[in-house]
Amino acid sequence: MQPLIDTELWLARKRRALVRPVEGADFLMRRAAEDLADRLDAVERRFGRAAALFCQTPTAAEALAGSGKVGEVVRVEMDEALLAGRPGLLARPEIVPFEEGSLDLVVSLLSLHAVNDIPGMLAQIRRALRPDGLFLGALAGAGTLAELRESLLAAETEIYGGASPRILPFTDVRDAGALLQRAGLALPVADVETVTVRYDTLFDLTADLRAMGETSPLIDRSRRPGSRRLFARAAEIYAERFSDPDRRIRASFPVVWMSGWAPDASQQKPLKPGSAKVSLKAILENPPKG
Repeated sequence: MQPLIDTELWLARKRRALVRPVEGADFLMRRAAEDLADRLDAVERRFGRAAALFCQTPTAAEALAGSGKVGEVVRVEMDEALLAGRPGLLARPEIVPFEEGSLDLVVSLLSLHAVNDIPGMLAQIRRALRPDGLFLGALAGAGTLAELRESLLAAETEIYGGASPRILPFTDVRDAGALLQRAGLALPVADVETVTVRYDTLFDLTADLRAMGETSPLIDRSRRPGSRRLFARAAEIYAERFSDPDRRIRASFPVVWMSGWAPDASQQKPLKPGSAKVSLKAILENPPKG
C-alpha cells in the first residue's frame, strides 16, 4: 500500500502543539470524550481491561476511568511527550502492542484518520480483543474542513493555475462500516456526528488547527510555502461562500463513530434466509384484525 501520510511529521506537529498549548483548542477531543462516555453508558456491561489507543491526551483514559464500567485502563501513545509523565505504553505508529485476546475494550479517539493502514489497525484491534470484547473509535470523517478545502483549491487554482492537496482525504461513514466488517468485527455500527464551529476568519481556524497539531501531514503535500497572497485570497473566498449573516465563517468537523465486537457464540445472529415462520406475502394478504 502506498502511504499517504507522513506519520513522523504528524507526530512532530503533535509535539509542537504540546509545547505551545492554546486554551480551548482541544474542543474536538473533549467533545469526543463526552460522546464516548455517553456511548459507554448505553452498554450494559463492565470491562475488565481497556486500552486507550493513540488518543494523544489523557481525556479518553479519564472518560473510561470515570465511567464506572472499566477496571484497568492502559494508555498507548507513540511518544513519551504525549504521555506527559503519566503511566502508559509506547508503541510504534500503527502497531497495537497487546497479546491476542488480552483486552475487553479498545478505544481510539481522533487518530485513525492519520493512519496509513486503517484495515490493518482494525485487524490488530480485533486480534487483541477477547471474545465479546468491544471496539469504539472516532475519527475525522468525509466532509471535515470541506469549506477550507474548497477555498484553498479555488484560490490556488486562480493564482497558480493549478492546485496540490493540502487537506487529508477522510473516511466516509459507509466505508467505515465496511472496514469494521472487513476486520472481522461482529455487529458493526458506524454513524456520524457533525460539529460545526464558527470563526471570525480563516486565519483563526488555521490557528486552531496548528494548536491541535492537525495541519496537513500528507506526503504529497505541496513543498511550496503558501504565500500571503494565497491565504489572503482563500480567506476572501471562504468569507464569500461560507459565512453567516454576522460575517463569521463556518467550519465543519464530521466525526465518524465506529463500534464492533469481537465475535462470540453468545452474540445475536441474523436469521438465515428462508427461516421465517410466516411469509411477508401472507401478512400482507391477511392483515391482523383490530
